Amino acid sequence: MRSPTLHDVARTAGVSYSTADRVLNGRGGVAEKSVLRVQHAIHELGYIRDIHAANLSRRRSYRFHFFLPRGEHGFFSVLRETLLGEAAGRATDRFLVTCRDVPAFDAERLAAELNRLEPGECDCAAVVGADSPALTAAIARLAALRIPVVTLVSDTASDARSLYVGIDNRVAGRTAGRLMRMAHRGRTGRVLLVLGTMGVRDHRERLEGAREVMGAPEAGLDLLPPIEVQDQPDTMRERLGEALRSDGAISGVYSIGAGNRALIDLVGTLPGPRPFAILHELTPYSRAALEKGLIDAVIDQKPAEEIARALDAMRALADGQAPPATEIVPTIYLKDNLPGAGRAAEKAS
Repeated sequence: MRSPTLHDVARTAGVSYSTADRVLNGRGGVAEKSVLRVQHAIHELGYIRDIHAANLSRRRSYRFHFFLPRGEHGFFSVLRETLLGEAAGRATDRFLVTCRDVPAFDAERLAAELNRLEPGECDCAAVVGADSPALTAAIARLAALRIPVVTLVSDTASDARSLYVGIDNRVAGRTAGRLMRMAHRGRTGRVLLVLGTMGVRDHRERLEGAREVMGAPEAGLDLLPPIEVQDQPDTMRERLGEALRSDGAISGVYSIGAGNRALIDLVGTLPGPRPFAILHELTPYSRAALEKGLIDAVIDQKPAEEIARALDAMRALADGQAPPATEIVPTIYLKDNLPGAGRAAEKAS
């Protein structure tokens, strides 16, 4: 059974299509009795307005601004490329998407960029969250200007932003902890946790989740103090290298953030058995490392799905509608279940 149309509403109300359209869009100039008849027909027929079709007919464009970290971070490069590809694919739906680079972990700079936005300049903004009073104030300012803000990857300003799109980072940390416990089953071990910074919520939540599982007495794991590397490969190389050289008993490494090219290089040059290694995000580097057996598992938050859900949610917010579900369920990649791994194995055999 087809859904009722505005033509059906007009016919049931005994008015012209243009009159029904004026009532639906609140443009005025319609007699009160006709307004009541149209409203009654809408209720009687169960008519639901097609916001998307209405916007296309009015040639409305959606203006969305993304603010993404730049730097030597493979995941955000993938996220940016995914955004540009998805935006190009939605151009026929009149999506006008801009992507602005901001320094990683620089909440003050991000806040300054958001404060440049003027009323009516965009329909929704998306940012990667960080903890900062200035950023919270900037997001609250946009909310007051009726510019909704969506947070990606890492949440922030929960009382001011409209919604968060991404994985449950505490659950992701617990998942990494469970994998590490499985790798050590039947033996004790020493595990080193590496994060970018405690100044972003996603890293803190992953750390907390991992500690909950690996720090349990029955796990038999000795958790070393975490080291911060600011997601910089050079800092990762220096601090992780020093830790591995000074403690030959390290049997596991969980890298919570980025800078993992250096980690991969380091474990590839260790003289003895390498630690069990878990990373985040499937990038060209982490995929190659899995294929070569230099790391063991990657927890990926599926950037293509993340961007698609963010754009769907941003359109709903711009239209004043309830957004769809925005939680991403991450994928655990091992060497054997990488995309295309089955076809490669068939060719090799």
